[in-house]
Amino acid sequence: MTRIILHGARGRMGRAILQCVGQHPDMEITAQVDQGDDLAAVLDRGEVVVDFSVPAATERMLTLCVERGMAVVLGTTGHEEKARAWIGECARRIPIVWTSNFSTGVNTLFWLVERAAEVLGPGYDLEIVEMHHRQKQDAPSGTARSLAEILARVRRQQLESVVRHGRHGWVGPRSAEEIGVHAVRGGDVVGEHTVIFATQGERLELTHRASSRDTFAHGALRAARWVVGRPPGLYDMQDVLGLRAVRA
Repeated sequence: MTRIILHGARGRMGRAILQCVGQHPDMEITAQVDQGDDLAAVLDRGEVVVDFSVPAATERMLTLCVERGMAVVLGTTGHEEKARAWIGECARRIPIVWTSNFSTGVNTLFWLVERAAEVLGPGYDLEIVEMHHRQKQDAPSGTARSLAEILARVRRQQLESVVRHGRHGWVGPRSAEEIGVHAVRGGDVVGEHTVIFATQGERLELTHRASSRDTFAHGALRAARWVVGRPPGLYDMQDVLGLRAVRA
């Protein structure tokens, strides 16, 4: 039985995990923690922390988990660069599954986007469009950032030097190097991501649409089961799903 401490239990994803965990008879939520609760007081009840809280809570949560040698599944997005570096440092002490999206479909999209970028080469303009519900606080989404990082890595670019977040005014012609990222917000959209490869005479689009948070919840629970007992390191859903070793 995998014993889980749920950090961020009253958020949208926390509630989805609570609804879905009953479909996994080998897993149980042994403690629920949210803002104002004492995480340190309940850590002994579990063996992995599943975190869907807020970026400001990440440092204390990871500090406590490092002290206890506890595995972490980190689903919170919107971290600044300093916090991202801190997460990497913690992963030298404990196993952490850190991903922007726990959906099996989205992680297949990551794999497909990488393969498409390799096959199509530099002659295609790259654009990413994402849409989420009106309450989402960070932009672009963590998934859109991951997609942009994949594209930049394939092209051997530094993402921050080529990314273009939207366009406004007299911006001039699009450069061949830039990666456009556009965030749309409205209604109750759970999550939509499209990667566009455009060139003269044709356009390829790869799209994932989520209609329920359950797909993310089941993925996070799968990651929690997988990470317990792993050696320290920074993992993602490509590792959990076994896609890391799959090549075209």
